[in-house]
Amino acid sequence: MGMIYTTPWERKLVFDRTLIMGIINVTPDSFYAGSRKQSVLEAVEAAKKMVKEGVDIIDVGGMSTRPGSDPVDEEEEMNRVIPVIKAIRSVTDVPISVDTYRWRIALKAIDSGADIINDISGFQFEPEIVEVASNNRVPYVLMHIKGTPKTMQENPFYEDVVEEIKGYFQEKIDYLKENGVDQIVLDPGIGFGKRYEDNLEILRRIDEFKEFDFPLLVGASRKSFIGITMGNVPPEERLEGTLAVTAYCTMKGVDILRVHDVLPNKRVVKMMEAILWRKW
Repeated sequence: MGMIYTTPWERKLVFDRTLIMGIINVTPDSFYAGSRKQSVLEAVEAAKKMVKEGVDIIDVGGMSTRPGSDPVDEEEEMNRVIPVIKAIRSVTDVPISVDTYRWRIALKAIDSGADIINDISGFQFEPEIVEVASNNRVPYVLMHIKGTPKTMQENPFYEDVVEEIKGYFQEKIDYLKENGVDQIVLDPGIGFGKRYEDNLEILRRIDEFKEFDFPLLVGASRKSFIGITMGNVPPEERLEGTLAVTAYCTMKGVDILRVHDVLPNKRVVKMMEAILWRKW
């Protein structure tokens, strides 16, 4: 199974199938209302439900990064995220990732029981987060983004979106390795500074990112390109489209799928892997 293997000096992801990362947003304004948790108790109950449904990683974030969003201050993010991570860690040993680009939040989260840093900024916003990942020997999710959450959807443009992301990854991977981070997960950043056609092109050519020989993460759950494809439907009506992406990514051997709805996505993965006779 997918797991965090813990030693006195590092926490390490192990892959033998497609893993499901469940989203818990300790925010009032994330784009999908179903992911918003307003209290520690509510977040813990959501985590317990995810564990029962077979989640492999629980991803906790305290700041919306939807297009056009403004950042919250660091103290507010800390107050949202850390108590939730501590509380979830007290009820389950399922790996926890912290969705943050701030190094102080990442460090406190690891001290509180988190196992993975999930940084949407590719260490562009706070480069010190690389040192946190290196010193604590934790996996680091390297995501591609163009701009910031506030500006990223203001007319993004690519000549070749996949080639540009690959160039970005190569430069960032080299830096991470030079600075002691070797457990890297690559996330092409669906919806982060991408046009509708860019998101589809990334998925169409997802195999090309395997040339880096690092695990791949795709976070497409209920995002706007799915809503557009299905007839401009709101986030609440995008589950079927999300499940189609999950089936496709499972077939393509994507390692982690970041989703809002654990059980249906878990069942799709299980069915796809049975059809594929996948033995990782």
